[in-house]
Amino acid sequence: MQIAMTQPQSTAAAVPQHKKYFLEKFGITERLLERCLGEALSAGGDYADLYFESIASTSIGVDESLVKSASQGVSAGCGVRVVSGERTGYAYTDDLSPDRLLRAARTAALIANGPAKQPVQGFTETKTPSLYPAPAVDLDTDLSAKLNLVMRADRAARAYDSRITQVRASYSDELRRILIAASDGTFASDSQPLARLNVFVLAKNEDRTARGSAGGGGRVEIDFFQTEKPPEHFAREAARQAILQLGAVAAPAGEMEVVLGPGWPGVLLHEAVGHGLEADFNRRKTSAFAGLIGCAVASPCVTVVDNGTMPGRRGSLNVDDEGSATQETVLIENGILKGYLTDKLSARIMNMSYTGNGRRESYQQIPMPRMTNTYMLAGNDAPEDILRSVKHGLYAVNFGGGSVDITSGKFVFSASEAYLIEDGKITAPVRDATLIGNGPEALKYVSMIGNDLELDEGIGTCGKDGQSVPVGVGMPTVKLDKMTVGGTGR
Repeated sequence: MQIAMTQPQSTAAAVPQHKKYFLEKFGITERLLERCLGEALSAGGDYADLYFESIASTSIGVDESLVKSASQGVSAGCGVRVVSGERTGYAYTDDLSPDRLLRAARTAALIANGPAKQPVQGFTETKTPSLYPAPAVDLDTDLSAKLNLVMRADRAARAYDSRITQVRASYSDELRRILIAASDGTFASDSQPLARLNVFVLAKNEDRTARGSAGGGGRVEIDFFQTEKPPEHFAREAARQAILQLGAVAAPAGEMEVVLGPGWPGVLLHEAVGHGLEADFNRRKTSAFAGLIGCAVASPCVTVVDNGTMPGRRGSLNVDDEGSATQETVLIENGILKGYLTDKLSARIMNMSYTGNGRRESYQQIPMPRMTNTYMLAGNDAPEDILRSVKHGLYAVNFGGGSVDITSGKFVFSASEAYLIEDGKITAPVRDATLIGNGPEALKYVSMIGNDLELDEGIGTCGKDGQSVPVGVGMPTVKLDKMTVGGTGR
């Protein structure tokens, strides 16, 4: 393995602000990084890296117009990883003193000891874009301004309709600072803001209770909720969904044509297809897509990408958690499987290109291949033409929970907002609709793709192997000629 070596600039003016933070606050020097990496490889190994993280966070929750929770916190730590073949040694510490860092490095070395040994001589700074603002302060923003957003959401939801009986609203943000140094010469730093506002409501009439939820945000500052997407926007959307469900009829059951709306329904694509295209599942051959690169896995009109370079989006990153710039990766092109999402380990073992998708929840976990913003590209069909083409079917606009079996590709998703399509027209809203299918098979029934690509509002959180990371999803209006719908109606 070749190690890229260039001498870093030493002038204080040249030190990036992200890197300067760890130097000034915790005394993390490049000399200390080299010592820790040397210790990590002291028992052998092919590769070692250090992942430093410092997070400042705020969370406020309001229930029934009363503040039920409010917290601020800071945390910091470092994870040390040593890779030897396919074996990984990992240790972490929340004490960033040199002694504790070196102890963590020795622990990881002992877990992953192997025959190889790589020298550590220097670093190459990763050149990164600027996809989002890097706030200069952590917890100094006035809490009252954040509380005001939540109370505005509460008032707007209650004012929407007298049948709204319960409202919960919350706001959370964080500023995550990271520094990554690795034995292959990787040296990267970043400051990653993340904010989200959520609203949940219950509505009741004489014989039914219904719920609605909405939210959004991204890698944005608080001004985003004052100008672009105010709290009233999310409150009214949550209330609209709940009131709509009060008059919904039972969903039909059986095999039928299904139209997926634009935006958040892309979560079905994320779960049913996206996870199956992460490289670790494929190198272990536990994915339904294993060994299918170059094969048709979808209709010829389907192209799916993962793109971590979209400014301000929830799933975007200047650098991933292994210190490499993110990129746009074409996963499926005109129905043909083109590749997988890789982290460094999977890319090396599978002899594939590294796509910059190594992600982790925190310094306490190892990185693995994860999605960023995953979506289907727009087609040429007008959404109204897609709906007019359906004789009898279901129009699914919003989704709630779901489950997927990665190995078989089978999925079950509940639609939180859906409508009947009868003779090309949207008619009654339905309740309790589920979509049942197989990811690789379902995409083969895509016959029309709208020209109205949308991304979600900024609410996605993806879970995998006990780790959660923020992601984005999206799609245009899409017609599937055949899908199984579960329901209790006719």
